[in-house]
Amino acid sequence: MAGPAISVQGLTRRFGELVAVRDLRFDVEAGELFGIVGPDGAGKTTTLRMLAGVLRPSEGDAIVAGESVVTDPESIKPNIAYMSQRFGLYQELTVRENIEFYADLYEVPRADFPGRLERLYAFSRLGPFEDRRAEDLSGGMKQKLGLCCALVHQPRVLLLDEPTFGVDPISRRDLWLIVHEMVAAGTTVVASTAYMEEAERCDRVAMLHDGILVGLDEPRRLQESLAARVVALRVDRPRPAVAYLAEVPQVSSVATFGEAVRVVLRRDADWAGVRADLERSGFTVRNAEIARPTLEDVFVELVERERRRDV
Repeated sequence: MAGPAISVQGLTRRFGELVAVRDLRFDVEAGELFGIVGPDGAGKTTTLRMLAGVLRPSEGDAIVAGESVVTDPESIKPNIAYMSQRFGLYQELTVRENIEFYADLYEVPRADFPGRLERLYAFSRLGPFEDRRAEDLSGGMKQKLGLCCALVHQPRVLLLDEPTFGVDPISRRDLWLIVHEMVAAGTTVVASTAYMEEAERCDRVAMLHDGILVGLDEPRRLQESLAARVVALRVDRPRPAVAYLAEVPQVSSVATFGEAVRVVLRRDADWAGVRADLERSGFTVRNAEIARPTLEDVFVELVERERRRDV
């Protein structure tokens, strides 16, 4: 595949007066595991549906596997697989029958099917359950079966819409192992998730908020952008302390995490001065230390920066 596997060029989608996605621009390289990250309502599903050619953009375009989603969306579909949150498994069919159905749908040559089925069973571990009906599978096994059906025609690009939503931790791990195997074999994967810890598995992430791209980079580099600016502290009255710190000009963002309070400082902030002001205001700081930034810290910081820009 020459050039990027996906090139997003000013992609915008409106639903009436609501702008669900606004002027997205980014490339996804061939063989990359690319994450689209954000909370519910951020525009993740709308973006993936446009990339899959099932939802027409209001403005802009995206070139997916060499084809335009605007001028020729049907040409995209043989080269991609799109697994939505509610992938279309047939509940009354068995595991094998579902995979066979999608193999026929994608016109997989019959001679190639046995080898592909064996490979799909190898990484999904669904072989022992091939005669079990889909309706009798656990949530995690249904997701694995959905992946097998999506991958049976060996797509160049795989689009996954929150593939681990509502899945138990063990199945979540297994699903990501499968995704990494696909990437290692050369498949380009774009996966959306609301879980920031999952986003750290990606080569790069696009952070969306209210349909706007607020951050784009490798997870490590995004975290390094907040190096030495995140403080985890334990204070006698966490919630009032959060309310107080939210009004401090040197604080970019603040939130509670369990019993701890995480403070993201502005670039020119003096933590010693902020702490002294906090204690002078009647709070008792029991412990404070520089913390490793998480992607959630980064996301909150970028959203706050966007809000300040709009004010």
